[in-house]
Amino acid sequence: MRRIDFQETDQEQIDAFLEKATYGVLATRHEEYPGITPLNFIWLDGSIYFHGSRVGQKMKDMAADPRASFSVSEEMAIIPSYFVESDIACPATSFFKSVVIRGRLQSIEDLDQKVRVFSAFMEKLQPEGGYLPFDLQNREYYKNVKGTSVVQLETVALTAKFKFGQNRTEKEWNATAEGLQKRNATKDGATIEEMKRRCPFH
Repeated sequence: MRRIDFQETDQEQIDAFLEKATYGVLATRHEEYPGITPLNFIWLDGSIYFHGSRVGQKMKDMAADPRASFSVSEEMAIIPSYFVESDIACPATSFFKSVVIRGRLQSIEDLDQKVRVFSAFMEKLQPEGGYLPFDLQNREYYKNVKGTSVVQLETVALTAKFKFGQNRTEKEWNATAEGLQKRNATKDGATIEEMKRRCPFH
């Protein structure tokens, strides 16, 4: 069996994925079981940022132990076994991108930094605008910025796995690309482009 490393090391590709993704899962050290919290985030200057209430389980977990992990993933396409004309189920798989970040959590109290984070959130989640720019001279903005917690997960280690058929033979790769093209589901075209980017014989 051929063993292929799906690890992604191109930082530009990793940054582009994290900058586009809108949510991930935070894992904290809890009491009996690990704490798991899905949340919106931004990737800014090599760190994960999220915001929320100053109280809650993830804040308690952070106070007890700031070490945490954060996972972001996107399934691009389900690849059925019959794309490669197999009579057995083994070739069935999925093509995806995933990133796992390990680091330390810390609360951000500097108001200017919090404004920068909130501005980046809005640019990402509401790119069409329709709101007043953040201004601490605005009483409503000041109250909300001051009262809302902003947390940074400072990256200690990052691993990325982008799987797009790197382990397939040329014949299997071509059959998979043809199957995706014929199916033409929402992300199938983008999946083919990702396959081409990582294919040694294309």
